[in-house]
Amino acid sequence: MSSIWNNKISVSIFGEDEGPAIGVMIDDLPANEHINAEEISRFMQRRSENKNVFSPSLRIMSGMTGERTTGAPLCAFIHNTASPVRREPAQEHDVTVRRGNADYTGAIRYRGYEDVRESAGHYTEKMTLPLCFAGAVCGQILERRGIYTGAHVLQIHTVKDNPFDPVAVSRDAVISIRDKEFPVINDHKGWMMSEDIAMAAEAGESLGGIIECAVINLPAGVGAPIFNGLKNSISQLIFSIPGVRGLEFGSGFDSSKMIGSQCEDEFYTDERGYSVTKTNNHGGIIGGISTGMPVLLKAAINPDMSDSGRTSYCPCRVPYLVPCIEAAVNIAILSHMLDYPNFC
Repeated sequence: MSSIWNNKISVSIFGEDEGPAIGVMIDDLPANEHINAEEISRFMQRRSENKNVFSPSLRIMSGMTGERTTGAPLCAFIHNTASPVRREPAQEHDVTVRRGNADYTGAIRYRGYEDVRESAGHYTEKMTLPLCFAGAVCGQILERRGIYTGAHVLQIHTVKDNPFDPVAVSRDAVISIRDKEFPVINDHKGWMMSEDIAMAAEAGESLGGIIECAVINLPAGVGAPIFNGLKNSISQLIFSIPGVRGLEFGSGFDSSKMIGSQCEDEFYTDERGYSVTKTNNHGGIIGGISTGMPVLLKAAINPDMSDSGRTSYCPCRVPYLVPCIEAAVNIAILSHMLDYPNFC
C-alpha cells in the first residue's frame, strides 16, 4: 500500500481529506519513551494558519500509558469538525480537472471511485497532519538523545533568507525558528516574504519557494549503502508531501558546476578528537551513511493553484510545510537510529 512506509518503524496513514477523521498508526517504536502530548500539539499547530485548530481534534487511541510508549502500535485520530456529504462516483471519462491538482491522475488510477469532493481524497495537504504527528513523536525520541531537526523558509519567490551555516549550525539556530510566526532566520527577510505573498494574494496568484532543513548531532555511521541509504529514506518521505518538486543535499545541483577539488570535503581531527570536514558539500551523508557533520537538505515547493475563488486556495503554502519537512526527516532519522549501538 502506498499509504504505509516501513523501515524499522512503520508509519501507516489513513482517512481522506474531508472524511470523518484522518489518522496515523506508528508501529515498532521503542517502549518506555516519554512523549509530551502538548509538544505534539504545538508541532502540529505550526502546520496551519489557524494555530488553535488541532488541539481539540487530536486523540491518541493506543500505544501510550500515561506519557510513556508501551511498545504497542501508537494510533492517533484527527477528527474533522465538518464532513460534506460524499458525491456519487464520477462516470467513466467524466473528470473535472483542476489546474495543478491530482483530479485527473486520481480518476485514472482509481477508475472514478476516488473521493471527488473539492480538496478531498488521499493526496491532499491535510494528509500531512498525520505525518506531522508521527514526526513530532519521533522528534521527541531523538531530542532526548541530543539529536535536533529544524527547518526554515530559505526562499519565497525571489526573496531569500539567510542559510544555515553548513559546517557549524547550532542547536539554538535550529530550535529558535520554531516559535516564530514566520519561520525564517532573518526576520526582515520574513517580512519581505510576507509582503510578496500579500501582493500575490491580491492578484489571485500564488508563490512557491524553498525550505532548508538541518539535523545536528547525528553521529557518524547511521544509515546503509545502496537501497537503504539515509538519503533514500529521507527522500521517499519528503516526496510524500504534496507540492515538493525537488530535493537536494549539501551543495546539491551546484556540485555540477564545481571541479573535483572544490567539491570534495577534506577530513581532519578537531580539538575534541572527532573526524570532521572543513566543508560540508556532501550534506552530512556519504554513501548513504552519516558522517557526523550536520545533515543539510533543501526542498523546492511549487505554488498552489492560483484561484482565489477556490475555498482551499492558499497564496503560499511554503511556511506551513516547514514542520512537514521536519517531520519527514525525523521519521527517517529515527528509523535508522534504531540500528545504532546503544540507542535504545
